[in-house]
Amino acid sequence: MTAAVSMRQFRVPNLPLGEPQVDLTPPEVRTTRRRLRACEECDWVSALPPLRSGEKAECPRCGHTLATRHYRPAQRSMALAISALVALFLAVTFPFVSFTAGGVGNRIELSETATSLIGFDQPIVAIAVILTIMVLPAVYLLGVIWLQFGLMRGEPLEASRRIARSLAHLHPWMMADVFIIGALVSLIKLSSMAQIDVGPAFWAYCTFALLLLMTTQSLDADWMWFSLAGEPLAPKGTRTGMTAAPQGLAGCHTCGLINRLDDHSHCRRCGERLHARLPHSQQRTWALLAAATLMYIPANLYPIMTTTSLGQSSPSTIVGGVVELIQMGSWPVAVVIFMASVIVPVGKLFALAWLCLMVKRSSELNALTRTRLYRLTEFIGRWSMVDVFVVAILVALIRAGSLMSITPGPAALAFGGVVVLTMLAAMTFDPRLLWDSPAPRESAEPRDRPRQGAPG
Repeated sequence: MTAAVSMRQFRVPNLPLGEPQVDLTPPEVRTTRRRLRACEECDWVSALPPLRSGEKAECPRCGHTLATRHYRPAQRSMALAISALVALFLAVTFPFVSFTAGGVGNRIELSETATSLIGFDQPIVAIAVILTIMVLPAVYLLGVIWLQFGLMRGEPLEASRRIARSLAHLHPWMMADVFIIGALVSLIKLSSMAQIDVGPAFWAYCTFALLLLMTTQSLDADWMWFSLAGEPLAPKGTRTGMTAAPQGLAGCHTCGLINRLDDHSHCRRCGERLHARLPHSQQRTWALLAAATLMYIPANLYPIMTTTSLGQSSPSTIVGGVVELIQMGSWPVAVVIFMASVIVPVGKLFALAWLCLMVKRSSELNALTRTRLYRLTEFIGRWSMVDVFVVAILVALIRAGSLMSITPGPAALAFGGVVVLTMLAAMTFDPRLLWDSPAPRESAEPRDRPRQGAPG
């Protein structure tokens, strides 16, 4: 365990007018002028210390990670990205899973988990599945390879900045790891009714999901943006130890650079749109939460899938499916489905609504606690897609006519909409508003104790 450097001891003097506009001194060896960052969660302006491999710098006010340094970041992320693409290619080439029941069976490939939904008039769900488990991860990995190849040869390739800016926006929508959980739930659910055999593509996709996760964690965004465009100096008069908004500044959420705000502000380094606070953040969050709440009603009232066995059809709602799993003795699977389909979406709706209310009202909980709650809601939202992936896999796999078949119900689209809307609601909510509201003294001051950082 490598100790991270405490951020409070570094302070940057005001920059004189005669200084150059871009500092090209490598960040790991700079010792005189510190690089400044405005925390994207609490807006606190801090100075980054030089970081060695395995170290990270955290905001002294809220604990948000400002920068993480990895060993050989370009080579590492490029190797992982190439390996992940190879695993994905194998996953779409070989059989994914097969089942046999009563002398009748079926074998599917990975892509059929999406294409089979189109035949049941569920094109929107099919598009969402194929995008989140294959297309967006592949685009992300290709973007990583394009970027790192240019950086390794010392000359960024064309459109590198636009690609680097897009990577951060793609990351939340890649759900290979969630799909693996959905696949495991599906296989466990079917194991009592049929013989299940996993194909080479299943193991290849498990490998792909792991490599994709490692690739996202290996990206050193701070180093990458410095390598692409250097480090433009902070605006004249920038002060640490206070928030950026009162100084007329804003930190870029994509590359981290502090910029001066004006009527049409864009980041000087990456071109991202800048705002002191996200415009109409609360109104947009409330609107998305209201839409998600309305869609959650049909998602629970209508069947999410219909099972046909020996000519008899049995529709199943989300809660009904959980009850059936309990009756079958599959308690672990029932708990997973109940958590992902009921606890997580409902909890996220209430949590985001409560956070919106706390922006305008005082609370016993301090701003730091509210920020931690926001991080939790942002992290868990995507895992509700487990139920949608379970439906996609079962519909593709169980197609034996009147003997046994599963068809998607209208609740699949409604529940998928709930997941997307709650994710968008978390993205539109600006956690910096929590620190603007009245809060106890201890929540508005930086913490004195140094934080521990894990090796990258």
